[in-house]
Amino acid sequence: MSGRIVHFEIPFDDGERARGFYREAFGWNVTEMPEMNYTSLATGPTSEQGMPSEPGFINGGMFARAESAPKSPVITIDVASIDEALQKIEQLGGSKVVGRTEIPGMGFYAYFADSEGNVVGLWENLPQS
Repeated sequence: MSGRIVHFEIPFDDGERARGFYREAFGWNVTEMPEMNYTSLATGPTSEQGMPSEPGFINGGMFARAESAPKSPVITIDVASIDEALQKIEQLGGSKVVGRTEIPGMGFYAYFADSEGNVVGLWENLPQS
């Protein structure tokens, strides 16, 4: 488990307003992904694959605020196995919010609540072939 923060997410009530806000306030590259009901956020220079091309920053995304999703900004932590991480999190007093969910061709995500009630994301890359 790397334990590194690799992504962030910001929920919104009005997508156009939120995209415009972050684009104008910080100069972020904002890309809508309607097929996923998601908006990609690049906070600095990226490679052709959309990954950060310089050290010191992470990219993120935005989604519509909903009952089943986090209600506030979320940091996402890279893990080797979401299932193992969730098991350990539950042993330490945390709880699963959204279980292991696939993003085809990319990897898996999940959300958990920590011992203080904060919602945090997990990310597991697809196995390398």
